[in-house]
Amino acid sequence: MKPPFRADHVGSLLRPKLLLEAREKRAKGAIPPEALTAAEDQAISDAVRKQESVGLQSVTDGEFRRTMWHMDFITRFANVAVVPSEIKIRFHTHEGDIDVAPPGLKVTGTLSRPAGIFVDHFKYLKQVAKATPKITIPSPTVLHFRGGRQAIDDKAYPTMDSFYADLARVYSEEVRDLAAAGCRYLQIDETNFAYLCDPSVREQVRTQIHEDPAELPKTYARLINGAIAGKPADMTVCMHLCRGNNQSAWLSEGGYDPVAEVLFNEIKVDGYFLEYDTDRAGDFSPLRFVPKGKRVVLGLVTSKLPRLEAKDALKRRIDEAAKYVPLEQLAISPQCGFASTVEGNKMTENDQWAKLGLCVEVAREVWGAN
Repeated sequence: MKPPFRADHVGSLLRPKLLLEAREKRAKGAIPPEALTAAEDQAISDAVRKQESVGLQSVTDGEFRRTMWHMDFITRFANVAVVPSEIKIRFHTHEGDIDVAPPGLKVTGTLSRPAGIFVDHFKYLKQVAKATPKITIPSPTVLHFRGGRQAIDDKAYPTMDSFYADLARVYSEEVRDLAAAGCRYLQIDETNFAYLCDPSVREQVRTQIHEDPAELPKTYARLINGAIAGKPADMTVCMHLCRGNNQSAWLSEGGYDPVAEVLFNEIKVDGYFLEYDTDRAGDFSPLRFVPKGKRVVLGLVTSKLPRLEAKDALKRRIDEAAKYVPLEQLAISPQCGFASTVEGNKMTENDQWAKLGLCVEVAREVWGAN
């Protein structure tokens, strides 16, 4: 089978203790950069073997070389600066709410990509993987959504069309080099389409970045399509939608209805990893817009809590989804990664591997393959 596979996963994994210790030592200057790289290499190799041993057909590097799912990538473009955030957001946890001010982003000049960003990461993953290696990158929409027009230098980009064209260009350069390195399974991690499902976030879009939340998905669809326009015909590109994933906390909620038609029909990707582990993602009815030929990976297994789901309950949920999109177009995965930030979600590595193994078991019982 081509990816996405019947049992798949979003990508990030809990960092092993030895890797966390190596990161801490490097931050204190106690070890050289080469020692941290060696620790990352070993942790990635071990994680790949473990992914393969639980039966997964796609493997990632766990995002072990990153601190955050997106900032390690976005800030490698020239003239992208991290600035104090002017926007406070409220994360939700099972224990209560947390107000945080995430780092802001500012485009201070013309965008360029001085060198490959995750290309070497992929090369090492491909070297140690027997299963299909997948690399994940943050969506280009991140660079706009955090600040809007006011966060983009108007001398470098007098029009937003010129900004979006340049942003698509620098992304396409990374996609091109990943393809040249042998990547045939690429995942775009997209939060902003999911955020635009939340009425309160849609209002913030109007008042804080001064965009029309009904038109922004169309703009973002064109941007993403431009970023992947040069991909090889045999490269599978999937999009993962996330409502926030930071140490088991989440940010937004709301069904996919406000974005479904654009999401499924205007973005030229092969499949979607969709959050469906709780009611906050709504019901399956928006899946009626999924066209033939695209696959939906149902994120039915939570990556935020250690409890292990019952197989019969997961199968019932798959049956519900199959009322809106044919069963052969469906697959199963955890709802999100296990560690979008270096700290990771509130569970153990054993919990993580049990959940991934559960996805494989369910896939074999439902589809006869994983």
